Amino acid sequence: MPRPIVVVGAGQAAASFISRHVALGNQQPVLLIGEESHPPYQRPPLSKKYLLGELLRERLFIRPPQWYAEQNIDTRFDTRISEIKPHAKQVVTDKGESIDYAKLLLCTGSSARNIPAEMGGTLDGVYRLRCIADIEHMSPRFQAGQKLLIVGGGYIGLEVAAAGRLLGLEVTVLEMAERILQRVAAAETSSYFRRLHSGHGVDLRESVRMTKLLEADGKVGGAELESGEILDADLVLIGIGGYPNSGLAQAAGLDCDNGIAVSDTCQTSDADIYAAGDCSSFVRHGRRIRLESVQNASEQGDLIARVLAGEKVSYTAIPWFWSDQYDCKLQIVGLNHGHNKTVVRPGANQASLSVWYYLDDQLLAIDAINQPKSYVFGRRIIEAGKNPTHAEIADPATDLKAIAKGLLLDAG
Repeated sequence: MPRPIVVVGAGQAAASFISRHVALGNQQPVLLIGEESHPPYQRPPLSKKYLLGELLRERLFIRPPQWYAEQNIDTRFDTRISEIKPHAKQVVTDKGESIDYAKLLLCTGSSARNIPAEMGGTLDGVYRLRCIADIEHMSPRFQAGQKLLIVGGGYIGLEVAAAGRLLGLEVTVLEMAERILQRVAAAETSSYFRRLHSGHGVDLRESVRMTKLLEADGKVGGAELESGEILDADLVLIGIGGYPNSGLAQAAGLDCDNGIAVSDTCQTSDADIYAAGDCSSFVRHGRRIRLESVQNASEQGDLIARVLAGEKVSYTAIPWFWSDQYDCKLQIVGLNHGHNKTVVRPGANQASLSVWYYLDDQLLAIDAINQPKSYVFGRRIIEAGKNPTHAEIADPATDLKAIAKGLLLDAG
């Protein structure tokens, strides 16, 4: 039997790789190895519809479980890889079994950060959100009237805050920075979501530092702030970001830099090993970055399948993201790193607007809040590498469809 392509990590990147591999008719065998008991599934709904009980587990799966066998894809779930042996071209499971590979694809994802045990990070009732099991452990405790404390005002924290309020919980969000979303969004976007959550009854506190969680009756019962104030809590979500699962790669001697360092074909420093998704870092516009997004994982996985099939392709995708909170949809395209100017485009009502990020006159990214046209046409403009003026974007009378068409015609 020929050595298979071994895929470690059963997430979005792995699913995308396998789907493209099958679509291309590649006959090389594939073995998919995952630590969870499930086939690859969608993670964005976890903090939204799945937490709210509006989506069945089966609807999360990217492909039905039986699809993999039907496509002659071998799978091993509930299996953890403990070592990579690049010279022998083998991976070793935590049970000591060695598995040969022809090519190895690392889709190991990322893990949610926790607070230290001495601050209460291991108390019963303290949760993080990364997988189905996380939701299934904490969702039974999301009962009306319970006091939910969220540490961290990023997108995950705010999405869970929205779900908590919709389920009738009393929600408090603590953000250490001066404003929520400070690391990822402009002040205008932060202000919008501050108003949104405050309007739904969230106690949102910025520039606040928590010193420790407090125990009561064998589980978390509250939090102590640096000011000395004590907050009651029945359950706590820690939403302070994530880190790449690159330990296996680093131990195997692969180059790592805020994740597993890959080329524009997602190849690592070992020619027979590739990496995709949250665990990988790549160079974009001269800067090495790491993206935790469905788009990045999906497109990198797809690209690796094409590379292994012999296609001459490289990764040049335009990043995009989204967040659903209450009845609000935020759509983001591009990366705002290095911007020095923001332009706000008013929407049709107070519930909609878009924030356009510029580096001088160069358009970098867009936050579109309940403004799908700004997202759709703005994405076309960014993909074309064109730069509408600040005045054009700020004017609500500007026809974005016309300006996008004109810019694209100019580009052609």
